Amino acid sequence: MTSTDFRLILISGRSGSGKSTVLNSLEDAGYNCIDNLPPALLPELINWMSSNPNSRKAAVCIDARNSTDSISTLPAILQNISSSVAVEVVFLDADDSILLQRFSATRRKHPLTDQSHSLAEAIESETKLLGPIASCCNLRIDTSALSVQDLRLQIKQQLIEKPTGLALQFMSFGFKHGLPKDTDLVFDVRCLPNPYWDKNLRQFTGKDQPIQAFLEKEASVNLMYQDIFNYMQRWLPEYEKNQRSYLTVAIGCTGGQHRSVYLAERLFAAFQTDYASIQIRHRDLGQDTD
Repeated sequence: MTSTDFRLILISGRSGSGKSTVLNSLEDAGYNCIDNLPPALLPELINWMSSNPNSRKAAVCIDARNSTDSISTLPAILQNISSSVAVEVVFLDADDSILLQRFSATRRKHPLTDQSHSLAEAIESETKLLGPIASCCNLRIDTSALSVQDLRLQIKQQLIEKPTGLALQFMSFGFKHGLPKDTDLVFDVRCLPNPYWDKNLRQFTGKDQPIQAFLEKEASVNLMYQDIFNYMQRWLPEYEKNQRSYLTVAIGCTGGQHRSVYLAERLFAAFQTDYASIQIRHRDLGQDTD
């Protein structure tokens, strides 16, 4: 069996970010799943997959339950096994406040808490511990605003049904809600005319015709769109040549309701016929005004 005959996905992330949901989704899709695998056993797993033709798909979870020394060796291990198989590393995360809420709701014990460390301190320590894994991930997913169903759908679209070629996602967001963690390119469109200041338009979003009509007649909006489009058209093929599997392009305005939504939708439509795997996501739509 060659490296192209099987697929290995490594799941990691901070506790409470949704790793179990991802692992369960992959197991339901026919993957052999292993939770809490020591990094040193990855080469043995690959040997096992190579000698078992019926075990072509596997997913493993490596996280803070492993020791600091063990996790620090992971980048070197991945480099050593790269000639045998290209491991896809998926890193999940969420805002600190969301992680605190999730642990409070489930009453689960964080793996790094003890009599001397609070939950907040454990979350901070975990961030540093998982740094080596986060730095070498291929796909980063911020689950702060995702339900379990949303996360399952995203895993289905980006991992389970992953076609060949680049998987492209456009995302709108509002800077007032913070920068998205799971993005590769960010375009700031806050300099554009804002329909929020027209009281007759404030209630609509960038998906509605009144907002679209307002923005389409603005020369600066069309120039911004054309510049982003030209950049994407020029550089997306280079990302693909560099073996890039996933690319998320984020468009940000103030609140994530009007300008960013409009431009994300317009760019999504422009590239939709060129990519087999393309998605659009409006992170903050409905949360606030622009």
